[in-house]
Amino acid sequence: ASYNRGMRLLHEAGGVTTTVVDDRMQRAPSWVFPSAREAREFGAWLREHFDEIKAAAETTTSTGRLQDIEQYSASRILYTRFNYTTGDAAGQNLTGKATQEACRWIQGQYPGIEHHFLESNFATDKKASQINVLRTRGKRIVAEATIPDALLRKVMRTSSEQMFRARQVSNLGAFMSGANNNGAHSANGITALFIATGQDAANVAESSAALVHVELRPNGDYYYSVTIPSLIVATYGGGTGLATQRECLELLGCHGPGNVRKFAEIVAATVLCGELSLGSAIVAEEWVAAHDLLGRNRT
Repeated sequence: ASYNRGMRLLHEAGGVTTTVVDDRMQRAPSWVFPSAREAREFGAWLREHFDEIKAAAETTTSTGRLQDIEQYSASRILYTRFNYTTGDAAGQNLTGKATQEACRWIQGQYPGIEHHFLESNFATDKKASQINVLRTRGKRIVAEATIPDALLRKVMRTSSEQMFRARQVSNLGAFMSGANNNGAHSANGITALFIATGQDAANVAESSAALVHVELRPNGDYYYSVTIPSLIVATYGGGTGLATQRECLELLGCHGPGNVRKFAEIVAATVLCGELSLGSAIVAEEWVAAHDLLGRNRT
């Protein structure tokens, strides 16, 4: 009901604009050397031989493309993040297989590696992390809308000024709590869509990070945007081929190759609707009453 209300609001406001601004999936091998200096020399070698590493990785996949290799040094260890585009697949398995092949090639070419691990926990699979907020994992997507003050008063029984003030308070609350994002409840909408469409539900842990930015315009309009920096979705492979889940994707016009960005846009727009509706309910002091009415608080 809450998401439906948010959808009504944004429909009457003229809709949501969604933009996929980045797309990358990682595997993060680590490389241990006798000293930091040798790790640094290896990093320079990786940069010089990127084309050969890319060729080795892409022998394992018809859709995955290695875009770049990030490097981060600590002690005598070089942490790397192999960044891929993965077509319409989520890509965790694809990147694992491709990176394994690339690492085998590297180990055959470069002497002096003391230890190597295919995954160092630096891709932060199934975990929200600050590096993925900054560097992207899956799709990085922005959903934005501008809502007239009069429409907020009509549909949400609150005002743009009240919403803006509440957002300032909640931003500080998120900062004080140590949260790595300032969204309200994006996990609710994302989980529902993931289960219905055959996504990996465990990816909600990282996909639900949401960066909210708002502006109170001089004319009273309320600009609201949600940036999801690590949305991991697929329209091909895995659970998307199950009968019911495939049907749900088909209802959205999103099943099969060529549709993953469209699906990501739908997810982001849904999150925006839910964020606005919950925020409005809290400001209008209707949040608990809505749960009472709809049965959430009944015992």
